[in-house]
Amino acid sequence: MKSSLKSKIRLASAVRLRSASYVVLGVLVGAQDTRAQTAAAQQASGTSLPPVTITAPEGKRRADLAPAQLRATRGSAQRRSQTAHRPETSPAPKPFAVSQDARTGTTGYYSDSTSVGTKTNTPLLNIPQSVSVLTKDFIQDQSTHGITELTRYVPGVAVHQGEGNRDELVIRGVDSSANFFVNGFRDDVQYYRDIYNTQSLEVLKGPAALVFGRGAGGGVVNRTLKEADGTRVYDASVQTGSYGDRRVTLDAGQAINENVAVRLNTFYEGSDTFRDYGNLERFGFNPTVTLKPDDDTKIKLSYEFYHDREVADRGNPSFGTGTLFNPTAPFAPNGNLSAFYGSPQYNNTRADVQTGMAVIEHDFGNGLTVKNSSLYADFNRSYQNVYPGSSVAANGSFSYNAYNHVTNRENAFNQTDFIYKTMTGPVRHTIAFGTEFDRQTGLDLRNTGIFASTGTNAAPGNALAPTYFGPVSFIHQLPGAFSPGVTAADSDSKYRLNIESAYAQDQIDITRWLQLIAGARFDRFELSATDENTAIFRTRTDDLVSPRAAVIVKPVDNLSVYGAYSISYLPSAGDQFSALNTGSALIPPQKFENTEVGVKWNIFPRLQYTAAIYQLNRTNVPLAIGGGLFAISGLNVIKGFETALTGYVTKDWQATLGYAYTDARIGSNTNSSTAANPAPPTILAGNRVQLVPFNQVSLWNKYQIDSMWGAGLGVIYFSDSFASSDDFVKLPGFVRVDAALYLKINQTWSGQLNIENVFNQGYWASADGDNNISPGQGRTFRLVARAKL
Repeated sequence: MKSSLKSKIRLASAVRLRSASYVVLGVLVGAQDTRAQTAAAQQASGTSLPPVTITAPEGKRRADLAPAQLRATRGSAQRRSQTAHRPETSPAPKPFAVSQDARTGTTGYYSDSTSVGTKTNTPLLNIPQSVSVLTKDFIQDQSTHGITELTRYVPGVAVHQGEGNRDELVIRGVDSSANFFVNGFRDDVQYYRDIYNTQSLEVLKGPAALVFGRGAGGGVVNRTLKEADGTRVYDASVQTGSYGDRRVTLDAGQAINENVAVRLNTFYEGSDTFRDYGNLERFGFNPTVTLKPDDDTKIKLSYEFYHDREVADRGNPSFGTGTLFNPTAPFAPNGNLSAFYGSPQYNNTRADVQTGMAVIEHDFGNGLTVKNSSLYADFNRSYQNVYPGSSVAANGSFSYNAYNHVTNRENAFNQTDFIYKTMTGPVRHTIAFGTEFDRQTGLDLRNTGIFASTGTNAAPGNALAPTYFGPVSFIHQLPGAFSPGVTAADSDSKYRLNIESAYAQDQIDITRWLQLIAGARFDRFELSATDENTAIFRTRTDDLVSPRAAVIVKPVDNLSVYGAYSISYLPSAGDQFSALNTGSALIPPQKFENTEVGVKWNIFPRLQYTAAIYQLNRTNVPLAIGGGLFAISGLNVIKGFETALTGYVTKDWQATLGYAYTDARIGSNTNSSTAANPAPPTILAGNRVQLVPFNQVSLWNKYQIDSMWGAGLGVIYFSDSFASSDDFVKLPGFVRVDAALYLKINQTWSGQLNIENVFNQGYWASADGDNNISPGQGRTFRLVARAKL
């Protein structure tokens, strides 16, 4: 038996020796062939090439191995080092990380996936909700730098004037100045944002409380920022154009080594505007760094400083009370849309924003990943307006009002998100669960403008010379101590909001063709505010549970049909939650309940068609009944249809084409006649919701003519809407045509010319009530030169 065992050992050793001999022989032959080919090439070219180093393929990552496997691997390596000496080789360099574009499958205008809708990186085809992704290529091709102008190419989104000092959108019939997010963090202070450091802009329509928390009734807009992903990028641009526009940008970044990558985005812009006395100045810088202590851990750090100063402009008044507003004859001599109905001296809006972010991601290697994200932001924010306070009478007179407002705020957020992928039998689960803890503190201080010419809060204006040049004093109005003409106290509130949240969601793949999504989020909303006018301290706590459920059927891999149901809430203090009064401290939150059915079809690998029909019910809308009190019988009903086509129609033709039909109606009278308030209701059941057109079309096409030239053509159509929900002042529909020409000289130099409003169409772009109506910008040129190294 011992002899047999020895024979087997000798046979096995011979087999191993022969196998090793074949391997060595193959390497030597391959090396000999390589040397022969190299020598021939050198003789032919007369050059000397470096030697070729042959390395073994990289094995399994240590992070992927269990502890026992790690010990065995370490031991065998030690034994091999004792028995043989191998020459040192340099492994091939590995990419620092998967780039942002690769992570989301983004090419040109097409994006394959996003984490905005589900907390997990999910194909758009599998998200049971309408999502529009504006990629960095689309943003660059538009050469416009504000969120509101970009979203005109998103069906179902309308632009609110925002008192001429902030971004504000109406998404699916719901107006909000707070449903803005940056990298998934709430960015709810009212100001104008710039997109110089934006990788993509995601518009998620319908309630999204499970992902984003309170509010988000009609939808949200999220900015995903450019990060240090190790991609080498050195991109600088210079822009000039109409109204003395001048803008420079720089985007520079790369991997320093296999463990560190850095990136810097910075810009400056100064410009006048198409309105008399209008001007703006913006600048910002955003350095980021990504650290990789090991293959399974990433740490992302970011800091941003952003400054914006502009002339605030609340637009033009309407002509008469309760009459239709005529867009071909805006109330200015000869249809002059550039006339300014404010004060060059006093009108301004200012924001200084500092933001720091830290994100730690870790992959445990067993299907479980975790991400902990923190943000701190400090907003130094104020604005001041002299504006039309009435409509224009038949003799051309109107009145001015004025105010200023300080809305400083500090935000501190922390989010922890776990993702666990597992199987239960044949069923695949992607489970997301986590927590969020927020604190927001701030000041809300308003002062009323008192005009020297009248000694009151109003001054007469002449539509033939609408700009105001007189002095104004801004005086805080205390209860019972009003200036002449003033009937209400100014706000003076210090507030603190604490939020504790937890959520859980399961994306369930039952079969290849059937998926389910179910989840819920709990939010505790604890608001306290001190009315500095009266020294009254008030508190309000809401415990909110927001569910979500959806069914996705996929008859084939590139087609999905879904049905979805979701709920979100907006606490009684509203979007900006800056104060509590007698009424808002008592009433329950508003509720948004959405039912949606839709289809998504990847016609080609980089071309997606989507369509959805929905009904959104908004209930518990506060109804003012006088004395600072509210009834809660308010109801809005929004029904709609949206469809879009995005991506590559052909290899040379990219498009983003959309249409939306939105019927947004007031469901009940929103103020009531009482002894304290005997006036009849002005906003009645059946009225259309402010600024929401029935029909909206957005068509943008880019065609690559050849390797050097490309061209773009866009059409925006809005049917008529109303300046406010009383439906007195109508904003007629309009068509705007935009165009662009693109030139690529070589791999380094390129340029583009954009023409907004090619035919110089006069139109009314937005409003903030019946007497603050903003005209659209006339024909505008923007010329950009860009260098990429």
